Amino acid sequence: MLIRTLPLAALVFALPATAQTAADTQFRAIADAEWTWRQSEGIGGRAPGTVRDNIPDVSATAQARRLAKWEATLKQLDGIDPTTLSTEDAVNYGVYRQQIEALIDDQRALEWQKPLNSDSAFWSNLQFSARGDFAGGEKDYRAYLSMLGDIGTHFDQQIANMDLGLARGFTPPKIVMQGRDASVEAIANATDPTRTVYWQPFATLPASMPEATRNQLQDQARARITQTVIPAHKKLLTYLRGTYFPGMRDGLAATGYEDGAEYYASRIRVFTTTDMTADQIHQLGLSEVARIRARMEIVKAEAGFSGDLAAFLTFLKTDPQFYATTPEQLLKEAAWHSQKFDNVASRWFGRMPRSRVSIKPVPDDIAPFYTAGRGGAGGYLVNTYDLPSRPLYSLPALTLHEADPGHHWQATLSAENDALPEWRRYTYISAFGEGWGLYAEALGEEMGMYTTPYELFGMLSYQMWRAARLVVDTGIHTKGWSRDRALAFMRDNTALSDHEVTTEIDRYIGWPGQALSYYIGQLAIQRERARAEKALGAKFAIRAFHDTVLSLGSVPLPVLTQRIDRFIAEGGVSPWGEAE
Repeated sequence: MLIRTLPLAALVFALPATAQTAADTQFRAIADAEWTWRQSEGIGGRAPGTVRDNIPDVSATAQARRLAKWEATLKQLDGIDPTTLSTEDAVNYGVYRQQIEALIDDQRALEWQKPLNSDSAFWSNLQFSARGDFAGGEKDYRAYLSMLGDIGTHFDQQIANMDLGLARGFTPPKIVMQGRDASVEAIANATDPTRTVYWQPFATLPASMPEATRNQLQDQARARITQTVIPAHKKLLTYLRGTYFPGMRDGLAATGYEDGAEYYASRIRVFTTTDMTADQIHQLGLSEVARIRARMEIVKAEAGFSGDLAAFLTFLKTDPQFYATTPEQLLKEAAWHSQKFDNVASRWFGRMPRSRVSIKPVPDDIAPFYTAGRGGAGGYLVNTYDLPSRPLYSLPALTLHEADPGHHWQATLSAENDALPEWRRYTYISAFGEGWGLYAEALGEEMGMYTTPYELFGMLSYQMWRAARLVVDTGIHTKGWSRDRALAFMRDNTALSDHEVTTEIDRYIGWPGQALSYYIGQLAIQRERARAEKALGAKFAIRAFHDTVLSLGSVPLPVLTQRIDRFIAEGGVSPWGEAE
């Protein structure tokens, strides 16, 4: 059985005292102790730029230990009456309780037995450690070398975990994993350690570092990659091709797993932080698809196109004027759109992140199966693979979502907000984070970021893409939709390229529920803004509203509602003062 969550409204919507209470002390002791333990396990979030010196234990024993710890923590939380908490800790309690419930949901669902999907996998996620800034100098390089030494054990543990999932049919569907072992093969077949991604930090060691130290680090890296990393990848590749991939399930629907209906309901709960049903989400998606499609028709006419919407989509997908001819051009265009936002940012936000966004291409080894872009506190990755599938008219919306004021902006402000406990600064709730990113795309129209009808249509296509996810994800996992039907629905309703449509649909098939978080989160933020505008009238200030939302870090959607209740009651002032 999967965990049944209590309504968050019941947990945090009372109006408690503002002064610190005995219940606050009790709650903080519980949260601080568990977070310290989580850090000792190596599974808590850390500050951007942190270089880990080890890989966390992911064995079945460790998973059982974590489930027991979080179940005990939840029982402790049950002993606290949220109405006796101060205003600050009532919010903290709502955020923290949802974190623990989501962690328990993942453990009870045995997600650790399926550590891969078509979008990402444990081996490809690990490769991002080689692409850090290593700003800490020699200390960071030595920590990284220590981490490389854990790869063999880590892969062995993950193989054992996948074996457990394979034995009960808990694998990604076979069709979406084709070719996903390419990045494993590239390292497994390497004959020169300096030609692997894991050598990258040592290729350009700082000139200020003593030569003897540079030589020592490089020698140790060659040895570690040759003796540990490459053999681990060889073993993994043999397992994937000889055992795991041939044994993966053929079915697509999450409801086809053991206790599949409850499993998918848990994914909805974790990724949306709501109690919505799959049917409710499906119908919401259909309604929003129809609404956005009507707006698309208007923008198509504004572009002067006389054909129907299908013909316009074909025009957008095939006309060379809408596509970069070199990776450098695409990256420069992305940088230009980021600069355009910088020019208007102060009109929309009171507080700015101290850390600026960096823009880099998606690494070549994962680019063929990767999404169009991805952002966060570490910067903004732009996929330059297959340029005819990367339309320039979508780039403004993509940049607003992934860079500023989207993921990079939100995640960086969260990390820099030392008024929040660490377990709020360095953790991520998909409905809030992805909802904010999608809200940032829509905000771009108000900010004047879309300067042609084609760019505005690109934003609408991205909105349609996320609304269509509500239909497609629930269709695949609860209504018997085939992959072909899902592909057709996305092609017929968005201006995404065929390559993007295919990688996205395979992502939804292999990662049930995650794609639901974006549009549900955006609608929640837009709903709260509309409510605040109506209640405050002339007192409403957009900078104060945005700063209020971003001051939260990353929270469940009901907690956002509670905070906007307070924002309205306090007269619409910014928590940071800059917007007043």
